[in-house]
Amino acid sequence: MRILVYLPLLLPLLAPLGARQLSERCEPRLATWLLTVSSLVLAVASTLSLGLLAVTGLTRVPLIAGPGHWSLSTARRDDPTELSVAVLAGLLLGGALVMAARMLWRRAGSLAAAALDAACMPSRDGLVVVDDPAPDAFALPGLPGRVVVSTGMLHTLDEAEHAILLAHERAHLAAHHYAFVALAQLGAAANPLLRPLATAVTYTTERWADENAAVVTGDRGRVARAVAKAALAARDTPARSRLPGAALGILGRRRTRLATAGPVPRRVAALLAPPLGRHPLLAAATAAVLLTATWSSAEAAHDLHKLLETIGAS
Repeated sequence: MRILVYLPLLLPLLAPLGARQLSERCEPRLATWLLTVSSLVLAVASTLSLGLLAVTGLTRVPLIAGPGHWSLSTARRDDPTELSVAVLAGLLLGGALVMAARMLWRRAGSLAAAALDAACMPSRDGLVVVDDPAPDAFALPGLPGRVVVSTGMLHTLDEAEHAILLAHERAHLAAHHYAFVALAQLGAAANPLLRPLATAVTYTTERWADENAAVVTGDRGRVARAVAKAALAARDTPARSRLPGAALGILGRRRTRLATAGPVPRRVAALLAPPLGRHPLLAAATAAVLLTATWSSAEAAHDLHKLLETIGAS
């Protein structure tokens, strides 16, 4: 197999750079989409490359080559992949599949538990107010979802900031931010090099919700003050006194661990600055990386197909 099979394994090394550029310079909604798709595509491409390398090792195993009528001598001659590389790829492939399956199982369980909790919560217009002095607020995914706010948080914020809080949390539910976070983390589970992308998605979903609140209220500065005020109020709140939150709130413990809030100072600074644009160059660069990963994986699969035809005909 040619060198192209290794390219999808190297492209994830660009994840830290891409995550930083997209999360800080690109409009949050577009950044979230690009980061999530990148995590999934690069994870699939790298996993496929590991699988292709592992299969080349199987062609050199007599017990497998015999029933397939494969020529061992031809396989050794035409395939430059070392057997040790194929074995290592097989081990990494097994680990990637196990971790991805584990993450998928946990996320499915978390979403099911969140939906059950939401269904059991009586609400008014999707809002649930819990009598708890600890400042907390979060969006609980479900059918429909719920926005859960503690009385402590309501007492911390003024009336105008209540509207900001609700706009922020409802944006999480309306845009299904929990799905973006879960998919990005699934890609990172299959390939740990992609963790910066998943971390960036948890931040850009928060920024997305912040920007939605700014549009609804028409005051970016007030939204920035509300985010900072809520963060300061919850900073000294003992974790044990927090509400059993789900995910994707301005604050709150994430029992389902679907996401963690982005760094508050960065969010505040972004709100105090003019809104970010779509940045077409970054979008084009991201698309180029993903197309390269997809093309190289397809070419490597084609190379393996030709190799199997050659050793089968010998």
